[in-house]
Amino acid sequence: MVYSPRLRKAVGAVRASLTRIGVERQSPKFAQHGQHQPLPDAPLVLIACSGGRDSMALAAVGQTVCASLGVRCGAVVVDHQLQSESRQVAEQTAERCRKLGLDPVLVRAADVHDEGEGLEAAARAARYQQLCIAAHERHADCVLLAHTLDDQAETVLIGLLRGHGLDMVAGMPPIFVRDDVRFVRPLLELSRADTTGICQDLNLEYWDDPTNGEGMEGPLPDEYPLRSRIRHDLLPAIERFAGADVARHLADNARLLQMDKAYLDHQADMVRAKAVTNTADSTSEDSTAIAFNARMLEGEPASIRLRVLAHAFSEAAIMVSAAHIEAVDRLITDWHGQSAVCLPSGYSANRKKHVIRVCQDRAHANR
Repeated sequence: MVYSPRLRKAVGAVRASLTRIGVERQSPKFAQHGQHQPLPDAPLVLIACSGGRDSMALAAVGQTVCASLGVRCGAVVVDHQLQSESRQVAEQTAERCRKLGLDPVLVRAADVHDEGEGLEAAARAARYQQLCIAAHERHADCVLLAHTLDDQAETVLIGLLRGHGLDMVAGMPPIFVRDDVRFVRPLLELSRADTTGICQDLNLEYWDDPTNGEGMEGPLPDEYPLRSRIRHDLLPAIERFAGADVARHLADNARLLQMDKAYLDHQADMVRAKAVTNTADSTSEDSTAIAFNARMLEGEPASIRLRVLAHAFSEAAIMVSAAHIEAVDRLITDWHGQSAVCLPSGYSANRKKHVIRVCQDRAHANR
């Protein structure tokens, strides 16, 4: 097989990503020509495959790289059950993965429940839940995701439209952990044109999700997903205006911002270890979910304080907005005996002396 420049780039990117997380060649024999089967207990890499061009390209490249390392390579196909033909698409995708040599190939049905966060977010949560379950069941070392440079640029624009702060424009990290499963995005420096070309190079069939609006003329209707409308309408308009590769510029900027975010997160976590007590999952009779030492926090920069608060609420599974976090921060920096800050799910934050306790409201009443 003749490797095109884009195919070589993808192979190098996947290999580098696996090396970065410690998945390396299992034996010198796998560097030699010929086919060598990985051992049954070799590390397992799972690829999240939707059947689209990006994930089919990743499935093919991932299988090639894993075979050269003596690592097992499988796939997880998640059927969101949101379209009438979704089951058929999932089975076709699974069969294409099997023909590429991936094993195991798992098809999982996800139950998508929109509880107010929006259908896109609900589908994403259901998808990750199934990916995590599959990874745990098969003891996978990691799950590879097929997000590209274009996906990264779209994510940055979504962050600009919907959120505030550094985290919202830093895009998607190349590696992250969710529910004790390691996820890796090896294609963040490849474009959608690259993955389309790889599918052409390898004669791979793929499926185009109709909600992407591929090939449609004119602006997409409002009922299409925001990401699809950004991809179809907004990014091309910005690139026409700028006369430049805006997607690559946004993705490159996100990569640099990820470094800043990682540093701030590290600093915040060191402060949190000293200034925050999280008892949400403890067996203690104390009903306090989180306790903040205001004296330790008040001298920290705002960027660190706000991260400490956000990380603590996230760890305690208390869903709060930026406005809630800023209100709790005022209990630290502008304390003059004000009343408790009301939070979602029946929680509130109340300061007494130098300690801010986050409890269920009924617990505060009994204190």
